[in-house]
Amino acid sequence: MAKTLTPPEALHRAAALCSSSEHCIADIREKLSRWGIGEPDARTIVERLVQERFIDEGRYAIAFAKDKFRFSGWGRIKIRYALQQKRIGNSGIVNALSLIDEEAYTTHLADLLEKKSRSINDEDVEVRRSKLLRFAASRGFETELVFRILKEIES
Repeated sequence: MAKTLTPPEALHRAAALCSSSEHCIADIREKLSRWGIGEPDARTIVERLVQERFIDEGRYAIAFAKDKFRFSGWGRIKIRYALQQKRIGNSGIVNALSLIDEEAYTTHLADLLEKKSRSINDEDVEVRRSKLLRFAASRGFETELVFRILKEIES
């Protein structure tokens, strides 16, 4: 087990972490707990990090949404769920999701579906469609959008 940190050491380490990349309150609280920081001290450390703008949940949500879309290929549903798991407020989630470029989002989904379609050997149109729909749903894309793109691909 790692050495237990004192509250000033934990504050310094958490500030350094937040300086190098975006973190949310839930992530920092988890780290503080692992470092052996009690709840009262953890609350004080988090409040100070928020006050000094080391932690900004809105900024975190935007960075998270952009990264998960760009690098992991996640859809809005999966991104929303992941941000909710991190206890990000609904307004921050809505704002972050609204910043995803609609054209890039649709193009990315169409590319994913076309690529996946080539790997499906089944000739039955309904079976292919259901496999593609399940695939897109597992990536967190909206059903209506998937159906619309599948119609475009099939025609």
